[in-house]
Amino acid sequence: MFDDLPAGLTARHPSDADHPRILAVLDAWWGGFKGEAGSVERALLLPRLYFQHFTTTSFLVERDSAEIAAFLVGFLSQTDPDAAYVHFVGVDPALHGHGVARTLYNAFFALARTHGRRYVHCITSPENTGSRAFHTRLGFRASGVRPDYDGPGLDRVAFTIDLSG
Repeated sequence: MFDDLPAGLTARHPSDADHPRILAVLDAWWGGFKGEAGSVERALLLPRLYFQHFTTTSFLVERDSAEIAAFLVGFLSQTDPDAAYVHFVGVDPALHGHGVARTLYNAFFALARTHGRRYVHCITSPENTGSRAFHTRLGFRASGVRPDYDGPGLDRVAFTIDLSG
């Protein structure tokens, strides 16, 4: 499932103990994106419950030194039996362009398919042009900007990919 990771990286499912480790890298990896408000928003998007209840559908990539290199938090929809959802993905900026995020997504796509899911959904903020471009390159279809999607002033762009095509 993770044959495409660069040398020196290994993948596993995250655990509850990984929650503070991941929170600790968010600000550095996002380079202060959206300032203090962005920092709070990122932390609020990754509560501990994801590392307690969605571990078997999420992935953590570490360097040989056990330092976090990337992660993907995803889950299978409880409402739509055809859908899965990628909630949050992060990759150390030093590894951008090395295929780590693509490998994580492909592993999640494979997992979703084994559970009979046809669609994978995700969102990003309109200002995150890198994320928008990445998802488009992977084959996701983007919506227009959805104002107040996550609450007042929290606009989002939604993405969907059809795994059957």
